Amino acid sequence: MTSSSTILQRLTQTIEARKSADPAHSYIAKLLSSNEDKVLKKIAEEAAETIMACKDNDREQIIYETADLWFHCLIMLARHDISPEAILSELERREGVSGIEEKLSRSQNQPEPTKAE
Repeated sequence: MTSSSTILQRLTQTIEARKSADPAHSYIAKLLSSNEDKVLKKIAEEAAETIMACKDNDREQIIYETADLWFHCLIMLARHDISPEAILSELERREGVSGIEEKLSRSQNQPEPTKAE
C-alpha cells in the first residue's frame, strides 16, 4: 500500500502540471480551464454519489466515490492555489479539540451582525 502522503503529493503534482496542459488532452486541464461551476457541480455530483453509496451500505462504492470526491476537491483547491497541506494543517489544528468547543469558538469569534437601517 502506498503512503497516503506520497499519493497525495503525486496527485497534487499531477494536478499542478496539468494547469498548463492542453484541455483537449487532459481531463484535469479541462476542469481547471473551465468555469468554476463545472468543478463545483462535479464535487456536488460526487458527494451525492458518495451519500448514495453510504445509504446502500456498499463499502466498495463508498471507497470508490469518496476517492472521486477527494480527487475533485483537490482540483478545486488547485484552482484556488490552496495546497492540501493547508487543509491537513487545519485538520491538525483541530485534532484533539472537541467539535462542540471548536464550533463554539467559531461563533464567539464572529462579529455581531449589524441591523439594516
